[in-house]
Amino acid sequence: MNSRSASLFLILLLPLLATARKGSLLGGWEKIDNVKDPHIQEIGMFAVAEHNKQSKGVTIEFKDVVSGEKQVVSGMNYRLVIDAKRGESIGKYQALVWEKPWENFKKLTSFKPAA
Repeated sequence: MNSRSASLFLILLLPLLATARKGSLLGGWEKIDNVKDPHIQEIGMFAVAEHNKQSKGVTIEFKDVVSGEKQVVSGMNYRLVIDAKRGESIGKYQALVWEKPWENFKKLTSFKPAA
């Protein structure tokens, strides 16, 4: 490889390396910087509503998304930590929601107390 080809290769490779350092590679989890974004809050409300539909008994009340990560798949996976009220106490729950907005599709794939 001559030096000109090597230079061109490095120029093309640098943006990929920069992206990889930020953790935003396809399939990798990336921190959600603004969990107050209305769409992220909507995903959290959806997760609690779906959990309540699936649970037989005690329901919980959505309060807030407090942290989260997203993952590019065929659509987007959201792994959220949610504050929710159960009875008189507020607890933290971890929800995993798969969304394909172009199909108007959302699915709760996991919901459990946060560790």
